[in-house]
Amino acid sequence: MSKILIRGAKVLGGASQDVLIDGSQIEAVGSGLFAEGAEVVEADGKVLLPGLVDLHTHLREPGREDSETVLTGTRAAASGGYTAVFAMANTFPVADTAGVVEQVYRLGRQHGYCDVQPIGAVTVGLEGRKLAELGAMHESAAGVTVFSDDGKCVDDAVIMRRALEYVKAFGGVVAQHAQEPRLTEGAQMNEGVVSAELGLGGWPAVAEESIIARDVLLAEHVGSRVHICHLSTAGSVEIVRWAKSRGIDVTAEVTPHHLLLTDELVRTYNPVYKVNPPLRTERDVYALREALADGTIDIVATDHAPHPHEDKDCEWAAAAMGMVGLETALSVVQETMVETGLLDWTQVAERMSSKPAQIGRAKGHGRPVSAGEPANLTLVDTAYRGSVDPAGFASRSRNTPYEGRELPGRVTHTWLRGKATLVDGKLT
Repeated sequence: MSKILIRGAKVLGGASQDVLIDGSQIEAVGSGLFAEGAEVVEADGKVLLPGLVDLHTHLREPGREDSETVLTGTRAAASGGYTAVFAMANTFPVADTAGVVEQVYRLGRQHGYCDVQPIGAVTVGLEGRKLAELGAMHESAAGVTVFSDDGKCVDDAVIMRRALEYVKAFGGVVAQHAQEPRLTEGAQMNEGVVSAELGLGGWPAVAEESIIARDVLLAEHVGSRVHICHLSTAGSVEIVRWAKSRGIDVTAEVTPHHLLLTDELVRTYNPVYKVNPPLRTERDVYALREALADGTIDIVATDHAPHPHEDKDCEWAAAAMGMVGLETALSVVQETMVETGLLDWTQVAERMSSKPAQIGRAKGHGRPVSAGEPANLTLVDTAYRGSVDPAGFASRSRNTPYEGRELPGRVTHTWLRGKATLVDGKLT
C-alpha cells in the first residue's frame, strides 16, 4: 500500500495526532485523519520522531566484513530508528578515493534500510602525511561533505590547516578524532585514580583537550568548519564552549556510552568496556550531559564500532577498542537525558536528527514532521523497559556494554521515504 496512517502518535512527544503518509512524503498531520485503503498503524501513547541521523558509524565494508557489512550495519541502524548514517573512512582499503566512497554509497542504496553517506579520509591511508582526494570525493556520486581520519588524529597542524582550507571551498567539514598520539602511547584506559590502582596505561584528558584547542583556533584562522568527534571530558566541554562564545564555527558530538558509563567499569577487566576515547569519570559524564542539554555539545553520535568475538573475548591489553551502539543509542539517551529532565523529545529530535543532518548536509533528513516533508520517521514505545540481549541484534557484532542491563524505550517502527524498514520491532 502506498498510504500509511499512523494514528494517535505523540509527535515529538507532544499532543496525540494522526500522520498520513502517501508514497514517500507526509501528506497530512492532524486529528481524525482518514484515508480509504490506508495501512493503519496504531500508535497510541508512542512518540513519533523524525528518522534519526548518525554522523559517526563504522560499517567496516570494504575489508572487515567479519565485523560488519553495509547491509548488516544499515539493518542495525533501522532497528535503532535511524534513516541515515555517515560511514567512517577507516575501511580496507581506506575510503580516501572517489572509487571507494562510491562503492560504499552504492551498497547503501542497494540495500535500502537507510541512506548511507560515506565519510572521506582526510589523509591518504589515514597516515597523516598527505591530503587525500578531498575534491574528487566531494565531486563523486557519493557527494562527500564530511572528512575524517577517525581512529587516528590528524596531529600535524599544517595538514589540518590545509584540510580546513580545502573543504571550505565547497562547504565541507573536517571531523577530528582529538587524540594527541605522543600523550597516549600505550594508553589502555582513562588516566586517573582507577588506572593508577589497576596499573593500566592512562589516556589523559589533556590529550583530547590540547588537540581541540589547537583545531578550533585553526578553524577560526582560516574561517572554516571543524567538528569534534566523540568529545569525552569536562575540559573539552569548556574549550568548545569558549570557542562558540568567540563565534568559531565548531560543532561537537557525544556518544551514548560517554553519557552513561564511567571508568569504574574497567575494574572488571571486561574488554567490552575498552573504547577510544576511553570511559571517563563521573564528573566528566555529568559535564557531558549538561553540555548536551545547553547546546555546547550539538549532537549525539553512536561511534558504532563493531568487532568480531575474538577481538573482544581476550585479555584487556590485546582487545580492540570500540562498542556497538546503533540499536541502543535512543534508549541510553532516554535514560540519561529525557528521564533526568535534561531534554524533552523535541530537543532529542534536534540532537539526534535535525542537527546531525545539518552538519553533514544530509538532504531530506532531519526534517520537521509536517505535511510535504519526506516520510523519514521513527516510532518509539517510550513506556517499554527491557534487558538488552545482543543475541537479537541486527548488527553482525555483539560487543555491547549493555548486555543484561535494563534500558527504557524501544523503537517499534522506522520508515525511510515512506517505506517501512522496521515494523513492530522486526526488520522488513
